[in-house]
Amino acid sequence: MQSDAIKHFVIIGGGTAGWLAAATLANIFKQTEVQITLIESDTIGIVGVGEATIPPLLDSIRALGIDEAEFIKATQATFKWGIKFEDWYQTGQSYFHPFGSLGKRIDGHEFYQCWLKSRAEGDPTPLMAHSPEAVLAEHNRFFLPFKAINTPLASARYALHLDSTLVGQYLRQFSENLGVTRIEGLVEKVIKTAGGDIASVRLQSGQVVNGDFFIDCSGFRGLLIEESLQSGYDDWSGYLPCNRAVTVQTDNVGEPSPYTVATAKDAGWTWRIPLQHRTGNGYVFCDKYCSDDQAINTLLGSIEGEPLNTPRVIPFVTGMRKHPWKNNCLALGLAQGFLEPLESTAIHLVSKTLALFVRLFPDRHCNELLRNEFNRRVQADYEEIRDFLILHYCTTQRNDTDFWQYCRNMTIPDSLQQKLDLFKVAGGLIPADEALFQPTSWYAVYTGMGIIPDSYNPTVDALHYPTLKRSLDSGRQAIFNIVQQQPHHQAFIDQYCRAMKPG
Repeated sequence: MQSDAIKHFVIIGGGTAGWLAAATLANIFKQTEVQITLIESDTIGIVGVGEATIPPLLDSIRALGIDEAEFIKATQATFKWGIKFEDWYQTGQSYFHPFGSLGKRIDGHEFYQCWLKSRAEGDPTPLMAHSPEAVLAEHNRFFLPFKAINTPLASARYALHLDSTLVGQYLRQFSENLGVTRIEGLVEKVIKTAGGDIASVRLQSGQVVNGDFFIDCSGFRGLLIEESLQSGYDDWSGYLPCNRAVTVQTDNVGEPSPYTVATAKDAGWTWRIPLQHRTGNGYVFCDKYCSDDQAINTLLGSIEGEPLNTPRVIPFVTGMRKHPWKNNCLALGLAQGFLEPLESTAIHLVSKTLALFVRLFPDRHCNELLRNEFNRRVQADYEEIRDFLILHYCTTQRNDTDFWQYCRNMTIPDSLQQKLDLFKVAGGLIPADEALFQPTSWYAVYTGMGIIPDSYNPTVDALHYPTLKRSLDSGRQAIFNIVQQQPHHQAFIDQYCRAMKPG
């Protein structure tokens, strides 16, 4: 090991972010003498605003060598094909945002352009009829992966609904088995070097923990990154005005659906996330248009099943740290930033940040060029997700409440306006290679929110339309047929990954 190598990581805070960081580092350094210490307090609860994920989380779990079925059982998870959005465009209308991709290129032409051409010719087939995930969700099915080879389901992608508390517990055990040291306690003081780096932290017990590199997973407080290093915070609440969430857990009613439901309300939106043992519910809202009591009443009036706990209100400010990595400290999770859980991106941002940190891994001197490139890329990730979330709001046709009137008329970032303008011409869409939201995601929300390009790419006219129409119809029918052969979501869980009832 090089003499300047980091030999001791200290993580402040547990939860999903802290223990995922511990697990990732422990897995990398399991054959070395690198120490990893995680400090957390049993008296500090986990925020756990959302319990839905997106497919990259499963990639991270597999990379750690964790058995997927075991993880699902341990976290009481169910499967997720995407998100159903209700009442966003107009009251009474809904649309689906699936994972995966839409159709296949036809004679070299992009599928979406072929669909636009067919639509212009009068074909009423909805776009989502060509999405395996959307059709599976509509029919409440989950598929058997070993039977999906050489079928339209082969490229389907799924994620999980899970219990975030159980995820933290699972990753803790996994990390401790790899040698991570856990210290229970509260940090009382952060001790810095003359050069401004963090040297150690002192706990209320008087114990001092030294380290070479520190990871701040202390939640919104940002104990290290903000209170000690004063990173600063970019506030994006002008673009995303919701600033509070109220959450409650309920008994399950009926079989769990393999998708998240996000329903627009008078001053924000509610979520419903079904797990194996209960359902997670929440209402994300703006306190300018709705009081806490009104929000609680709205949430309780929209749930199915009996509440299992008292509703809890969580305030937040949408945005991110100006310097997610500053000096010898990396912020993760809520300590790094917060984007409302509309597209279930919180855990993804943790895992992607960790992956980027590994790619730009420093020594104890934390080269400034590495930090700057890291911070630039993390900011780009946040801004991409920010713009995608804004798209759900600013394109609404609702004007029935002050909140939705504000969303319709608010100023949006230039980066999003450019995307909208380009798309409206002829469906132009060229996302970055490492962007989270690839074309299917944008097509789904654009179409769901009533945004259809003025025209399609003229090269599609080179195709013989009757032949193109037969190809589209054949693909759609093939998806429908194979979906009908798959087990229902609950039946799949019961057979392959049913969890023990808690308690």
